[in-house]
Amino acid sequence: MISILFKINKRNIPQNYIFDVMQLNDIWQDIISYAQEISVWELSGLVFGVLAVLFLIKESIWTWPSGIAYVIVSFFVFWEARLYGDFILHVFFLVLNIYGWYYWVKGKDEEDSAVIITHTSTKRSVIFLSLTIIGIFTFAQFLINIPSMFEGVQPAALPYWDSTTSILSVTGMWLTARKKIDNWYYWLAVDLIATGVYFYKELYFYSFLYFLYIGMAIAGYLAWKKTMMKQTQEQHD
Repeated sequence: MISILFKINKRNIPQNYIFDVMQLNDIWQDIISYAQEISVWELSGLVFGVLAVLFLIKESIWTWPSGIAYVIVSFFVFWEARLYGDFILHVFFLVLNIYGWYYWVKGKDEEDSAVIITHTSTKRSVIFLSLTIIGIFTFAQFLINIPSMFEGVQPAALPYWDSTTSILSVTGMWLTARKKIDNWYYWLAVDLIATGVYFYKELYFYSFLYFLYIGMAIAGYLAWKKTMMKQTQEQHD
């Protein structure tokens, strides 16, 4: 088909093209083997992770228990993959999931049936972004130095990328817990980066999960935006 469309013969196919095709075939075989041997932890993480985001889009309180379940199973996955940043990140996730659950139940005004969605102020947005950037470089240095601090621990894989997704996720999680619509900007950035990182680390189901998250982050933002517009209209009526 390719030779017909582009009118090339076998002699004109670049060697790097043939090499790339072979690489793709190898990756596909790895994915098939991986799917056949997937651990119960990764499969559980996939299920609970999708449920947590679906519930979040719908502003359902069930996003928090689903998120807690996702965090617990993720501890096992990330430790085995030597993604220490993600492992430590999920300790914060556990705390923030518990806090978010509490805030969504107790943080609303007495006259409101639920915590309303709001925007982060420009000043706070700049502060959050600045702290996030500082946190990324600081945490990356910590990940790089883990082997020298803890005997027997192997070097961190992809420390800067690992740190980026970790710190962006902490900021996104805090904004989610406070029900700020800006959380979706951070989650979209995390999802784009994490899809590539997990694929590279051959965590294919987690890569697929975060690929799904890309579309879900966009859907979540649009759903929350619609709710905000409805809230604004009700306040003016």
